[in-house]
Amino acid sequence: MEWRTLPPLSALRAFAAFAQTGSVVDAGTRLNVSHAAISQQLRALEAHLGLALFDRSGRALVLTVEGQRLAEAVMAGFETIGRVVAQLTSDDADRPLRITTTASFASGWLMPRLGDFRQRHPGISLSIDPSPDVLDLALGGIDVALRYGRGDWPGVVSRLLVSTPVVVVASPKLVGTGPIATVAELADYPWLQEIGTTEATAFLQRNGVTRGMRKGLTSLPGNLMIDAARDGQGVATLARAFIEADIAAGRLRVLFADDARDGYFLVTPPGVLRPAAKAFANWVARQAEPRAMPES
Repeated sequence: MEWRTLPPLSALRAFAAFAQTGSVVDAGTRLNVSHAAISQQLRALEAHLGLALFDRSGRALVLTVEGQRLAEAVMAGFETIGRVVAQLTSDDADRPLRITTTASFASGWLMPRLGDFRQRHPGISLSIDPSPDVLDLALGGIDVALRYGRGDWPGVVSRLLVSTPVVVVASPKLVGTGPIATVAELADYPWLQEIGTTEATAFLQRNGVTRGMRKGLTSLPGNLMIDAARDGQGVATLARAFIEADIAAGRLRVLFADDARDGYFLVTPPGVLRPAAKAFANWVARQAEPRAMPES
């Protein structure tokens, strides 16, 4: 028999409940419906199969031989389904929540707040991949991405978390305190760039600087890039939200701003999120609210 010719699931559930309890009333209680609804489903099942599943000659409803055979099969089927569902949901619950983001966002925004998530959800294990690579959320078991851009990526759900421009910054130890009138002047300084990105070269090219960086480019993880910029080792392009304290303290100078993108987004696959991912998504959205921002 093909699955398309099987009886309705509601009728099979009512039948299984009756087979387990031996009573129409008790079956209705188990399924939280009236005993009349159970009786209707049982008659519909008999009509669908064209078989007498119940002996109605006595005061109580009793399964026929055919009804007993079907009851054994239906209950075995439901038991198998229940066991597999329990196993799948248990395996999914035990799997660490996998988050992909950039090293700069992880160190500059996520990690200072993560202790609050651990306190609120101590049973959720996390796996944070601080990578500049934009990974496919449909592959590899990735639950959540925290990414910079415009939020218009296809096939995913995006929610703006942190609105911030990219700024070109450098330490006064490197560029001094005098005016820098044109972007072209920055080609005379060493540059820093996050591994796996082309932020620095793309910024210069968008501003008509094609001769390149005469003092070289150093690629390194985003969190180390911030430290290197503070130390005066090069000019860097960074999300302003991560370095507001450095700008206010004079450790970094804003030389130019690039408003081409909106900011950092919470990115999730379409559809229903598993409980751990939903908990993290809700938490990170609350953290992005102004009152949740920690003081610098």
